[in-house]
Amino acid sequence: MASLRHEFYETDERVTVSIFDRNANPENVMVKFDPRKVSYTNEDKSLLLEPLKGQINPDTSEFSIGKVKIEVRLTKAVPGRWGGLIGDSPDPLANSAAPQATPSVPSTKPKKNWEGITTEILTKEKEVTMEEDPNVGGDSTLNSFFQKIFGDADEDTKRAMMKSYQESGGTTLSTNWDEVKKSKVEVKPPAGAEWKKWN
Repeated sequence: MASLRHEFYETDERVTVSIFDRNANPENVMVKFDPRKVSYTNEDKSLLLEPLKGQINPDTSEFSIGKVKIEVRLTKAVPGRWGGLIGDSPDPLANSAAPQATPSVPSTKPKKNWEGITTEILTKEKEVTMEEDPNVGGDSTLNSFFQKIFGDADEDTKRAMMKSYQESGGTTLSTNWDEVKKSKVEVKPPAGAEWKKWN
């Protein structure tokens, strides 16, 4: 019988074994689950994983057949990391009828409370005013800035702002009426832009 290449990864609750058997016919595939053993056969190919490093629950373990591999999902009887797939580790369920408490796993890092961190950062950040940063509110702040200038201005300044803005197509805003009243305000598009008159 030909042996098959396989690999695995694990979580605290499950071990997932990938058995690489390309184009396996589901009618010929057989997977048998035992508490410390898993056997896979497909015609003349087989794989025996025994003894498993820990005990599994055969009733909740399952498998699925793909085009390239068969994925076998083993449910661990006792949560925790095995560190390997096969080995003669002592079975924590072999000597007791009742399941024992979850073995203590060395603590790696405490889990971060991201919600708490986000809330803390947001409460620490004070709102920046327009005097501290003129770019704080984007276009709405810019509009309110110009409205404030226009609202606080005298009649000549208002006239200069209106005339310069209208005649330049919105590319120039001047507050100097003495300069603006002399002639038509030139269109000055931003660098790299070209002015086109729309009909």
